[in-house]
Amino acid sequence: MIRTLLFLPFFLFALSASTQSDPIVVMTYNIRLPVESDGINYWDNRRPLVASMIRYHEPDIIGVQEAFRRQLDEVVIDLPEYAWFGVCRTDGTIHPSPDGEFSAILYRKDRFDRLDGNTFWLSATPEVVGSKGWDAALPRIVTWAKFADKKTGKIFFQFNTHFDHMGEKARAESAKLLLVRIQSITGDSPVVLTGDFNSIETSLPYQIITDTLSSYYMTDAKFVSTKPHHGPSGTFSGNFQIPGVGDNRIDFIFIRNNISVQKHAILSDSWDGRLPSDHLPVLAELKIR
Repeated sequence: MIRTLLFLPFFLFALSASTQSDPIVVMTYNIRLPVESDGINYWDNRRPLVASMIRYHEPDIIGVQEAFRRQLDEVVIDLPEYAWFGVCRTDGTIHPSPDGEFSAILYRKDRFDRLDGNTFWLSATPEVVGSKGWDAALPRIVTWAKFADKKTGKIFFQFNTHFDHMGEKARAESAKLLLVRIQSITGDSPVVLTGDFNSIETSLPYQIITDTLSSYYMTDAKFVSTKPHHGPSGTFSGNFQIPGVGDNRIDFIFIRNNISVQKHAILSDSWDGRLPSDHLPVLAELKIR
């Protein structure tokens, strides 16, 4: 009995230390909207590949882009351990008619409690539903959520976005607006930002987001990972082509405020020469300190 009592504090300490160090695996993934002209790469054919990619790599949180409501519903049918949060970029609803794109956040229901969340538009009028910003071709949004980690008790924010593919000014102004809004919503709390930024490392939007002279800057998870980056350098495959790599790294995971990165990868998993999407998912294993 005495030995048991002596051992108990050490056991509880070890258990607490283990719990506090549980990493959060984050993925950003443009899953490509359902376009029938994609032929063999139409969503119905890619759906099991996307589900398999997520199932195998086991992310805790996923920021998805180009996801229609139909696709979100089917992903959680295939992977019922996840719930999703977000609204459609065109009308700000969860049941758009016709269906349209979400920049939704998927998360493990058994791991996180969602405490808060909302959507704003990347425009000069962020609260105006469906508003287009500057020279953007389409309405663009940011979905954010405040989570409590049931394992560690840590609280953090997740932001997910998809910058415009045409408007050069829109991408730069979106980066500025995004940083200001993140600061106003989160303060000094830990923040994870995922998205398809339609911008490479040398672009102005990327430089705005990572500018260390700014009080609001964020850090590219790839460059602070404890373990070296795994996988190809690019994330945009270009028409579902293998190997689907190159210098087109336009999908990123950024962090700020007391988050360390243990691993970072771009995943080029393929099936018989086929990719699940025209973008490769980015994965990072994070620790909130």
